Amino acid sequence: MIYAICRRLTGNDPDALDATQEALIAVVKGLDRYDGRARFSTWAYRVATNACLDELRRRTRRPTPVEVDPERDEALPDLSGDVVGRLDLDAALERLPEEYRAAVVLRDLVGMDYADIGASLGIPPGTVRSRIARGRRALARLLGNPDHPPRRPTSQP
Repeated sequence: MIYAICRRLTGNDPDALDATQEALIAVVKGLDRYDGRARFSTWAYRVATNACLDELRRRTRRPTPVEVDPERDEALPDLSGDVVGRLDLDAALERLPEEYRAAVVLRDLVGMDYADIGASLGIPPGTVRSRIARGRRALARLLGNPDHPPRRPTSQP
């Protein structure tokens, strides 16, 4: 679950692996600081989220990798269906502000409740709700879904 959180928050495998490693190291080193006020999983997810946010800050200081040459002789894999949808979702998540991304990932990927997300991120549950709502709305726009579903025609008697 920690890797899944890191993968969705960072948007790519190399950064997710780095963040996961940093999070697990921080969990082991910080076990003596775990006070039991929250569930262990909530505490560990908070450590993972912080590791991801640190990784994202470090990413901005790194040079951008060079694009792969599409003229290579190697055959490119056929990306279809679910894979394309996941790639679109990852790209949309990457464009969300960090505070919305963290709340949406913890709720929709991990399935945490609002209180646990609030404890994990250090914010009140009401703020969690608004960040999730705003994040989902932004994701819908980024994925090409309208803000409001089209109205169904009603039949007049």
